[in-house]
Amino acid sequence: MAYKITDKCISCGACAAGCPVECISQGNEHYEINKEVCIECGTCANVCPVGAPEQE
Repeated sequence: MAYKITDKCISCGACAAGCPVECISQGNEHYEINKEVCIECGTCANVCPVGAPEQE
């Protein structure tokens, strides 16, 4: 199950910097994950200081 970034996101960029497949980019409101590229590794959730990435 792919990850998604919730409204808890503070747009710090830690998730994008840590993603091994570079599937995270800045969106209009907060960072967003490309579900087609996400390998469900959980790195984004592990590096996020506010716990914004969650499994769908």
